[in-house]
Amino acid sequence: MSKVHVSATVNGDATEFLCDRGASLLDVLRDTLDLTGSKEGCGSGDCGACTVVLDGEMVCSCLVLAAEAQGRSVQTIEGVAEGSVLHPVQRKFLEHAALQCGFCTPGFIIAAKALLDRNPNPTETEVRYWLAGNLCRCTGYDKIVRAVIDAAAELRQERTPA
Repeated sequence: MSKVHVSATVNGDATEFLCDRGASLLDVLRDTLDLTGSKEGCGSGDCGACTVVLDGEMVCSCLVLAAEAQGRSVQTIEGVAEGSVLHPVQRKFLEHAALQCGFCTPGFIIAAKALLDRNPNPTETEVRYWLAGNLCRCTGYDKIVRAVIDAAAELRQERTPA
C-alpha cells in the first residue's frame, strides 16, 4: 500500500509525515510524531482520551484519518503549555487535584481549553455539558469542573486591562 504525504501544522509548527491511507490521526500523532499525550481509550470516539483540536474544533483523533490533516492545524496536549509555563487549565487541574491516574487528563484539558477559548465565562452546567464527551473512571468529575471554572476566572482576570 502506498503512503500518503501530509503537510500540517501541529502545535504551531509546520510538520510533514507519511502515513498509510487508513491510519488514524491518533496513530500518527503517537507513533510517527512521538506526541504521546493523546491516549487511545476506546478507539470508537466514546471516551475523549484522544481529543485534539483540528482547525479550532474538538475532535476524537481516533476517528479522524491522518490524511485529513492535510493543510490543517492540529493542537495536542503537548501544545497547550507555552514552553515550561503551564496554561491556567493545566495549573488548576494540579491545584484542584483534578486527576488521579492521568489517562483521561489530556483529553479533559484540551476540551476545557477549547471551551474557555469560546466561552470565557461558562456556568457549571455549561462546563459539565462541554466535558460530557470525556470519561474518567477515577474521579467524581467535581474537581475537574471546579478546576475549569477556576481557570476561567483566572483567564478573565488576565484578559481584563488593569
